[in-house]
Amino acid sequence: MERKVRVRFAPSPTGALHLGGVRTALFNYLFARRHGGDFLLRIEDTDQTRYVPGAEEYIIESLKWCGLTVDEGVGAGGEYGPYRQSERKEIYRQYAIQLVESGNAYYSFDTAEELDALRKESESKGETFMYNAKSRGSLKNSLNLPKEEVQKLLDAGTHYVIRFKMPENEDLKLYDIIRGEVHFNSSLLDDKVLYKSDGMPTYHLANIVDDHLMKISHVIRGEEWLPSLPLHVLLYRAFGWENTMPEFAHLPLILKPVGNGKLSKRDGNKMGFPVFPMEFTDPITKEKWHGYKEDGYFPEAFINMLALLGWNPGTEQEIFTLEELCQQFSLDRVKKSGAKFDPEKTKWFNHKYLIAKSDAELAELVKPYLEADGLNFDKAKVEHICTLMKERYNFVADLYEDCKFFFIPPTEFNEKDSKKYWKEDTPALMNELLDILKSIDDYSFSNTEKIISAWITEKQLGFGKVMNPFRVAIIGAAKGPHMFDVIEIIGKEETIRRMEKALAAMQ
Repeated sequence: MERKVRVRFAPSPTGALHLGGVRTALFNYLFARRHGGDFLLRIEDTDQTRYVPGAEEYIIESLKWCGLTVDEGVGAGGEYGPYRQSERKEIYRQYAIQLVESGNAYYSFDTAEELDALRKESESKGETFMYNAKSRGSLKNSLNLPKEEVQKLLDAGTHYVIRFKMPENEDLKLYDIIRGEVHFNSSLLDDKVLYKSDGMPTYHLANIVDDHLMKISHVIRGEEWLPSLPLHVLLYRAFGWENTMPEFAHLPLILKPVGNGKLSKRDGNKMGFPVFPMEFTDPITKEKWHGYKEDGYFPEAFINMLALLGWNPGTEQEIFTLEELCQQFSLDRVKKSGAKFDPEKTKWFNHKYLIAKSDAELAELVKPYLEADGLNFDKAKVEHICTLMKERYNFVADLYEDCKFFFIPPTEFNEKDSKKYWKEDTPALMNELLDILKSIDDYSFSNTEKIISAWITEKQLGFGKVMNPFRVAIIGAAKGPHMFDVIEIIGKEETIRRMEKALAAMQ
């Protein structure tokens, strides 16, 4: 019987969710949906020293904003809970003890000061100290101490950690879905800490136990976890869970737009783009980070951009709905090499989603901006403006800002444009144009264009000689769409009012 696909996104609540984390969640989600499986959210909060209040809620809200629905886990429930590792402490303890009893792990009583001294001693010889098969035989642990002494230390509440007993000099040939066969030698790996006497497991133990108990079929995570793969596989072997061990896939890094290395939150600050899905204020440092949501990106555009960071559909298609991504996503088309983040391409995606929206949808998105400025929302008028203007913009906020002249008459006139287009004979021409505008009742584009064009031709004037100062008078600057579109939207009364005001101001 084929195993049901069950994947998990397992972030730590140590701050805002980086876009690299969102991409990991997305690839897990897409894989689950493609194979009719389950997408779980597990909060890995074993390191309480790094816990940031509000981070868990932020993660949940971010996934919701992105449209990634959680089937099971924190905030969704399920039969394999609890889904916060801090609530599973007793579970980990029993498995840590099981590893000690089977000879795959041991108690280590070395103090932090003793280990620091050993590290410094190794450094002085130009070596690197490792707690491993080579050194553990001479250190203070249950492999060397008599059973009675070990029990005595445990009964006395002596600080200890449980370490994994890494096999000596074993060649490991492991398989990664994205990278193929990967090789490790156990002699280069240390005896990692699995459990601490404060009752908290380390990531490695908690991760393996939870994935096993929650029946996770595939572990899809960032490539920074690739060095942990041999330990994790060996832990499955030590527990006797090899037959139900998940398959592994390590995603490529998201790289800086410029230079080398992994994209960091500092890069975003430095270069002026967000690296978090939503705004986040660190409750401890009070540092505020802006997000894609607040910067005016559509969640669909953000997700579309992320999907193509490291994954290639094998076609020229770049715009995908979430449903299309679910149908087409496969891990065999994920690249091994890092994917360079491109903030300009991200804006391009948002532009594509903006222009694909209907004018009615866009009008509703403009509405809050109008209301915030105390302006009346005329749906038909706003839809007409969106038809004319949307091709020019990446963001709704920019569209509104540049289109304010449709709603608010100019209070001043651009100095450079006025100087360029408002000449000595301009007032006389504009007064003549004003008389024509007053005589017109039908302000449709076609009618005003026909009448004013005929007047310009009859007077043998250059089109620019009339239309440029007319634009400055109505808009306040030499910008905006065709003037016959502008006056059709603002209407006769407003056009005349603006013309009279401009003539009074610039006589």
